[in-house]
Amino acid sequence: MLNVLITGAGGQLGQALCHLAAVSPNNYMPTDSAQLDITDEAAVETAVASLKPDVIINCAAYTDVERAEEEEAAAEKLNCQAVAFLAAAARRHGALLIHISTDYVFNGRSCIPYREDAPTDPQNAYGRTKAAGEEAVRRSGCRHLIVRTGWLYSETGRNFLRTMLRLTAERESLDVVCDQIGTPTYAGDLALAIFSIVDGGLYAGNEGTYHFSDEGACSWYDFAVEIASAAENSACRIRPCRTEEYPTKAARPAYGVLDKSKIRRTFGLEIPHWRESMLYCLQRLKNRNEP
Repeated sequence: MLNVLITGAGGQLGQALCHLAAVSPNNYMPTDSAQLDITDEAAVETAVASLKPDVIINCAAYTDVERAEEEEAAAEKLNCQAVAFLAAAARRHGALLIHISTDYVFNGRSCIPYREDAPTDPQNAYGRTKAAGEEAVRRSGCRHLIVRTGWLYSETGRNFLRTMLRLTAERESLDVVCDQIGTPTYAGDLALAIFSIVDGGLYAGNEGTYHFSDEGACSWYDFAVEIASAAENSACRIRPCRTEEYPTKAARPAYGVLDKSKIRRTFGLEIPHWRESMLYCLQRLKNRNEP
């Protein structure tokens, strides 16, 4: 039986993993920041030494892209320094570290899906701190899987799908950026991929960096239109706008589609299209809200 430590278990991905862990024969140990402050090096060492995990899945991250522009030190603390503590403890105690990263480590100037060996060139503070976290893992010498993803959403927490559901129900019109392209990724799909790798023991000998998102690609505008249509929020007129018409503190990559050939080939994963998973998530939300 494997001991599997999950950090950031209260987030979208962490919750999805905990749901799957309930049917696992392995011992999953979920923790949130109140139970384990991963920015505290001594606390990380004590937890790993006492819990003796075979695998550590780090779902904790500073993910507020806008706020990170003003609080880069805080983002660095959670996205890099804390990751270095986890990686060092994993190395000392022989655990595998699965660390979640992002398409924002790239500059977004590509026109073809990014492979794992593409050069990183982050354009904002969030991307810089996540890229630094990746390097901390690699430098540590621990056994690891780094899994990059993007445009994550689920039934819980703050995310684009839930925001669009609310806004298209409340407003008569809405402007949404149409020139940023990526892949909406349901947290449950990423969780299932990680769970399959861990519970199947497939990570042994396959350490390295991987990309995972759902299949397909679209703009934020396309995603918003699909959400509103599926939710039958037809009264709201959704208008496409360009990035320069919607200024933000953080520069957003124009293109963040990830090439998933490696993770499919290595682990035999079947990855659903983003529309399929979006509809599944919306149905789960509907079922939850019905009496």
